[in-house]
Amino acid sequence: MSRVLVGVPTAPGAGVGPVVRFDGRPVDAAPQVVVAADLSPADVASFAGAVPTALATVAGAPLSHAAILARSLGIPVVTGLGPELLAVPPGTTVLVDGDAGTVRVTPTSEEVEAAHARQLAARRAGDKARRLGAAPALTRDGRLVLVVANVGSADDAGRAVSEGADGVGMLRTEFAFLNRARPPSEQEQYLAYRSVADVIGARPLVVRTLDLGADVPAWDLDPEPNPALGNRGIRLALARPDLLRTQLQALARLAEVRPIDVMFPMVTTVDELRLAKAAVPLRARVGITVEVPAAALTAERFAPIVDFFAIGTNDLTQYTLAADRGNAAVAALADGLHPAVLRLIAEVTAAGRRHARPVCVVGELACDPLAIPVLLGLGVTSLSVRPNAVAAVKQVVRTVSMDDARTLAAAAVDEESATSVRALVAHARAAAWPR
Repeated sequence: MSRVLVGVPTAPGAGVGPVVRFDGRPVDAAPQVVVAADLSPADVASFAGAVPTALATVAGAPLSHAAILARSLGIPVVTGLGPELLAVPPGTTVLVDGDAGTVRVTPTSEEVEAAHARQLAARRAGDKARRLGAAPALTRDGRLVLVVANVGSADDAGRAVSEGADGVGMLRTEFAFLNRARPPSEQEQYLAYRSVADVIGARPLVVRTLDLGADVPAWDLDPEPNPALGNRGIRLALARPDLLRTQLQALARLAEVRPIDVMFPMVTTVDELRLAKAAVPLRARVGITVEVPAAALTAERFAPIVDFFAIGTNDLTQYTLAADRGNAAVAALADGLHPAVLRLIAEVTAAGRRHARPVCVVGELACDPLAIPVLLGLGVTSLSVRPNAVAAVKQVVRTVSMDDARTLAAAAVDEESATSVRALVAHARAAAWPR
C-alpha cells in the first residue's frame, strides 16, 4: 500500500515519476515530478521548454499566479502538502493526483494503471472538444458567447488560436517584465505586444497594463508587509509614472496598427482611472478589471467612463472573502461561487446592461463548468480562459439555455455558501441539461 500525502487539488490530471527537488535551475526534459517549498510564476514559466510530469509544493494554493500558469501548461499540480513533502527522497517514484489533491509515495502498479486510464479518458474528451473548438459557442437558445483567452506571450496566443479562441481577452503584459534587471524599453514592449497581435490576426485583442506586485514580483519593487493589499496594479503604475508612460506609448503605437482594447488592473476609485487615461492618449477602447469589491459596488460610477468591464474573479474572491489566494490553509474558502462574490458580479453586469457595456470574466472561475451557467445567467457576455480550456468551455456553453441560466443565477445569489451553490448547479445539470 502506498503512503499518501494530502494537499489541495490545484491543476487537474495525474502524473507519475521520480521526485526531483527544484533549486531554481532549469529542469531537464525527462519525465519527473518537481517538488518545491513553493514556486513563483517565473519558476513555472521556466518549465515551458521542459514540462515536468507534475508539480507538488509544500505551500501555495489553486488561485496563486504560479498555479494558474501551471494549469495553462497542462501540468497536474497539488499544493499545500506541508513540510512532510520535503521528506520524500529525490528519485522516489510518486503519483501526483491534481484532481484529488494527493501525492502517493511509491504507488502500486494498479494505482499507476488507474491514473494512466484516467489520463487517457481525459485526453479523449479533450480531443472531442477540440474538434469543435473553432465553431462559435452558441447556447441552446442561440445566444453567442465569445470565448477568448488569457495569454502572456505570442506562443500562448498561438496555442489559443489553435484551440479555437475567439480572440485574446487578456494579454498579461507583466510577463515581459519578469527575470530582468530593468524594465523593458518602449520598443521592446511594442515588439512583444505586436508579436501577439500578429499571431491572432483580426481577432479581438485586450491588453491589460502592468500588474506587478503581490505574488508577481519584479526587479526593484520594495518589499511590503502585506503585498496583496499594497502597491500593485494601477496603484504601482500611478506611483511609477515612468513605467506607465512607457507602456502606454508602446500600446499607442500598436493601436495605430490595429484595433486594441486596453484595461487597467486593480482599479479602486474613479480618480485612479481618470489619471491613468490621462497619462498617454490612446486610440483604443478602455476598460477596467474589477477585482476590488469597491469597484464592483461602484460600477455604476465607472460605467459612463469605460467602454467595457472585465471581472478578475481570482482577486475579487480573495478580497471579498478575506482569503489569501496563495494560502493553502484557506484555499477551500476562496471559492468564486460564494453568493457574496456572485452578488458583486451582479452589480457589475447590472451597470453594464444599463450603459450597454460588455462584461467579461477573466478569472479562473470562467473555466469552471459549474460556474459558467451562473455567470451567463448573471449577465456576463464573454469568458476569457487559459488557452487549453477554450474548447472545453465552449462545449459547456453549448449545453446552457439562457432562460435556465437566469433562473439558476437568481437562485444562486440567495444560497448561503459556495458549497450550496455548487450543489444547486450540479443538481440542475444532472436533472435537465444535456452533457
